[in-house]
Amino acid sequence: MKRGWIFVALLAVFSLAVCAPAHAQMGMDLFKRPAITKVFHPVVGKGAAYTVTNKDGKSDTTEIGIVGKDMAEGKEGYWMQFVSSDPEGKGVVGKALITLDDFQFHRMIFQPAGQQAMEMPMNMNAARREKTENAINDWHSVGTETITVPAGTFSCEHWRNDKNNSDIWTSDKVTPFGMVKQVSANNTMVLTKVLDSVPDRITGPVKQFDMQEMMQQMQQRRQQMPQ
Repeated sequence: MKRGWIFVALLAVFSLAVCAPAHAQMGMDLFKRPAITKVFHPVVGKGAAYTVTNKDGKSDTTEIGIVGKDMAEGKEGYWMQFVSSDPEGKGVVGKALITLDDFQFHRMIFQPAGQQAMEMPMNMNAARREKTENAINDWHSVGTETITVPAGTFSCEHWRNDKNNSDIWTSDKVTPFGMVKQVSANNTMVLTKVLDSVPDRITGPVKQFDMQEMMQQMQQRRQQMPQ
């Protein structure tokens, strides 16, 4: 599912297991602070829950919240957590350490259901960095609107992406990304609850990501699948 700029920048990165603080490797910023990034206002312990429904009518849930602070290259950063699950209870937990002043990602950890948590290598290449940056820059404000979702009624700024025919409505009453509703050709995402107490759901020890080990596990699962 394409879940708006938030997921282009973050959840897609979790699933691809690649991200980088490009300033450290390429001498430039990962993001040039597009206007839409102003909606990011992290508060530790706060977050939001969403229902995501795809064009086939299938739904899953996503929670986004801030679960702590940490230092990254001498700057104060926030651990932003994502919890995604489907109706069968399967899902993944991930969190990224992001610094507020420059909108840089410095560390990333994810944990599939029932598995050990892994810290991902920070190795985004220039092509992927440019694609991510361009995707975020495609958003522009088209005014303010009041909309109603399961979590309530909110006065929102309306953001539009003409390239992929998508819309996002944001409110400063919602943290960390302010998103109240998102509509695209592939899905609709709506705020169902504002969360006042978000726990860190990464459990157990965290190991470094091993690509070879992951490929072996995938091969084993394929072999175990019924023919």
